[in-house]
Amino acid sequence: MESGVGALPLASAKFARFKTSPYVLLMHSMMNEYSSISQIEHDILPAKLFSSMETSAGKMIEDVTLPIYGWEVVPSAMHSAYSALDGRKRAGDVLTVATLKSGPACLNDEMAENFADAILAHAPRWARDYGTSVVEFTYGVLYGTPNQSNKKDWHILRNLWDKLGGQGFSLSPEGRWQAAFTYDGIQIRAGIRIGTDWWTYLGGAPTASMEVWTAMIRACVTVGPPDPPGHQYAIQDLADIVSLESVPRSFNVSVLQRGQLQWLFFVARHFCDKLVP
Repeated sequence: MESGVGALPLASAKFARFKTSPYVLLMHSMMNEYSSISQIEHDILPAKLFSSMETSAGKMIEDVTLPIYGWEVVPSAMHSAYSALDGRKRAGDVLTVATLKSGPACLNDEMAENFADAILAHAPRWARDYGTSVVEFTYGVLYGTPNQSNKKDWHILRNLWDKLGGQGFSLSPEGRWQAAFTYDGIQIRAGIRIGTDWWTYLGGAPTASMEVWTAMIRACVTVGPPDPPGHQYAIQDLADIVSLESVPRSFNVSVLQRGQLQWLFFVARHFCDKLVP
């Protein structure tokens, strides 16, 4: 992660690379009653930094976690049989392959069709290269829930059905996030796995997502006291999300300090539609 963060834009970056909207800059300046350019400059860099990290964080995470759980990172060589894949693993006669996206709204219609085309064009090659007769393809999303998805990811499955006219399918994608069919003598299983579903699949246990959250909090968050009860956050529902009222004072685990538990709830909110005490 440190090497990835080191490649993010610094204060020396040229303004032309920031792709800012003049209207947004002026409106933001009005809201904050700015009078000098140095004031708006102070806000531009953090905003761009978040945008850049959202683009690159997924690659950082997959490069670290895939090998830990026994998967091979697939080099992203453009216009090759494997360019649509980020990870792969062979288990018996099954080759599991995956493409990973950072969040639940990263896909558009064209990309969804491209993934379907890649599966049909290259899955037989993937199977032959690894001497298997079954390919299990997963479109994995590193955080979010199915309800948060823009549903373009599901269109990968719909495109597979449409392109084959439903022929060879033993499991239709209608009303579900999986499909199964036979193509060119190969059994192909395709699925969409979002958030905790993806991490459970990768790690082989429902605790895998918690392992990742905990490890990242330990690596990224400095140990310190939590915000005090009654702290007024600017974001309306943030206090309810990170509240420690449901955590007894006697609760103690060795992997996280009490001051880091708020961060655990903060992260977990990205993997569910609602937190319930």
